Amino acid sequence: MADFGFYLLLFLFPFALFSAIAGFIAGVTGKVSFYKAAERGVYASFVIGTGAILSIIYLLVTSDMSIEYVASNTNYSLPMFYKIVALWAGHSGSLLLWTWIILTSAAIVVFQNRNKNQELMPFVVFSIMGTAAFFAMLNTFISNPFDTIYQEIDGVVRAFTVPDGRGLNPLLQHPAMIIHPPVLYIGYVGTVIPFGFAMAALISGKLGTGWIKITRRWALTSWAFLTAGILLGGKWAYVELGWGGYWAWDPVENASLLPWLTGTAYLHSVMIQERKGMLKNWNVALVIATYLLAIFGTFLTRSGVVSSVHAFANSGLGPAFAGFLLFALVSSVSLMYWRRSMLRPEEYLDSLVSRESGFLFNNLMFFLATIAVLWGTMFPVISEAITGDKITVGPPWFNNIMVPIGLAVLLLTGVGPLLAWKHTSKESLKKSFTYPTIISISIGVILYLFGIHDVWALASFCISTFVLFIISVEFVKGTRIRAKNSGESYLKAQYQLIIKNTRRYGGYLIHSGVVVIFMGITGTLFNSEIRIEVGEGESFELKDYRFTINDISYSINENYRSDFIEMAIEKDGVIVHMAKPEKRYYFSSEQPTTEVDIYSTIKEDLYSVISGVTEDEKRVIIQVYHNPLVKLIWIGSYITMFGIAVAMFPNKREKGKVIRKETEPGDVS
Repeated sequence: MADFGFYLLLFLFPFALFSAIAGFIAGVTGKVSFYKAAERGVYASFVIGTGAILSIIYLLVTSDMSIEYVASNTNYSLPMFYKIVALWAGHSGSLLLWTWIILTSAAIVVFQNRNKNQELMPFVVFSIMGTAAFFAMLNTFISNPFDTIYQEIDGVVRAFTVPDGRGLNPLLQHPAMIIHPPVLYIGYVGTVIPFGFAMAALISGKLGTGWIKITRRWALTSWAFLTAGILLGGKWAYVELGWGGYWAWDPVENASLLPWLTGTAYLHSVMIQERKGMLKNWNVALVIATYLLAIFGTFLTRSGVVSSVHAFANSGLGPAFAGFLLFALVSSVSLMYWRRSMLRPEEYLDSLVSRESGFLFNNLMFFLATIAVLWGTMFPVISEAITGDKITVGPPWFNNIMVPIGLAVLLLTGVGPLLAWKHTSKESLKKSFTYPTIISISIGVILYLFGIHDVWALASFCISTFVLFIISVEFVKGTRIRAKNSGESYLKAQYQLIIKNTRRYGGYLIHSGVVVIFMGITGTLFNSEIRIEVGEGESFELKDYRFTINDISYSINENYRSDFIEMAIEKDGVIVHMAKPEKRYYFSSEQPTTEVDIYSTIKEDLYSVISGVTEDEKRVIIQVYHNPLVKLIWIGSYITMFGIAVAMFPNKREKGKVIRKETEPGDVS
């Protein structure tokens, strides 16, 4: 099976390359025969890639320890489910998954457009399959998951089967990490499709709104998977790594955030082009940047230029990725310069107090955030290249830059829906902003009186109140008008309001979720912790809670040794939770892990970790974090994902009588 998979990879690269070249020739010459050949090449590449994926999965589940990838990421005692998960545990397997997702996306796009958009599709195939050919080349010649283990015996090099594998990294044996990598990969790969259509529009000169409408759902889908991947990664870091947090401004975390920032900016600014014919060059630039940053994120993960708990070991892929990134950047910018006359706006900004300006300021904030995160991520590498010393940029630097930018974006989320297109009158501003402003300031005063004096915390809670009030009013106002005009019940009117304009109201739900997440993140300003060595029967206190160690013990099985405690958590003399944190040491991988215990309420989390055990095994070093409002982050995540699902759902057409416009026209995304 390993030989079969290897030969499939040998065929995959030329097939993908052929499809790209045939697509380009078809676009230049207009010959249908070449495009048909490119189409068949796409489908054939998908079938070959699928065969390769199934081959490596077969080797993993059958524990073929003669294959280096299998031996490095599994062992015989590993549960079957985790053997399949090992597909994306190492760089060569995850790279093959990356390639297969590209091929799957390409096949779907070609099938969807088999009888339409024929002026764009040849160049779309050229761009997408060019990317697929690059990844297939990496898998074939640099990082092949079907490589066999060889050992020299008596001067003869022979294939060798190891007695047992090293096993799956214990940190990856968690539900969030089971789905986090493939979800994030789909988000990354999804950026290839809008990029392919943008390149096709630039090459063909078809730079109207057509390519944008075609790729709108692809762009939203990619953004949705990136969002889900980032949130799942945060959840995994929180419950698995044992440091009490969910985001550390780690280089690989930042790499996933970068295309999300530019993708979010694009989803907002594209509405101005659709409605006003503005920001054509900016939208093309955002699509290109999102694609390049997605590739850049993969480069960071596999190049070894940065250190991260999320990164793979240095795999030798760095130079190839760097070369491809440079080629894609130069080609894209050159095409934009060539078509610069076609990217001029059809209209210009009429007023700074308008919905257009709100979108522009929104984009400016996302641009600044992207530059800040990119600079902070790469600064250690740049400083080492220039001075020889690697100067690390830590979380405080990122927080000082990103907190004000984030609050500005949050404020614009509420301000935008209150602004009219072209120009907003003073009377309209006064009418729209008075009540939200009064209510948000009142909340700030109340919080201040209750002891919250941190400026950033007050700003965050006030702005969050402002935005949630405005979004609630939009829902209530639209529902009330529809119910009055249609005679529907209030609940039915609200349901119909949403499904008739899923993009607008899905956007409002997304914004609501983001606001709730912001409120949860604000809770970090009030975090506290204690680290203490204790024995059985001893107690300590943190905030309003008392912690008592009831038992210290350990157990051993064939996979790992576990040191654990039983700790009673009391509040006001009542036991509210029995915490049982563990510290494990896995024998096959020779790696320790921390199994945290989290007592979670809507108000706060108590996060318990065993940091160490004394030599006599009678005392432990326990660390407890008091993290307020963390649960709001996960609640906000659910709201955000629900809003994305609504926004992606097609609008339902009105039947029968015509309902008058419920609210002022405009979209939020």
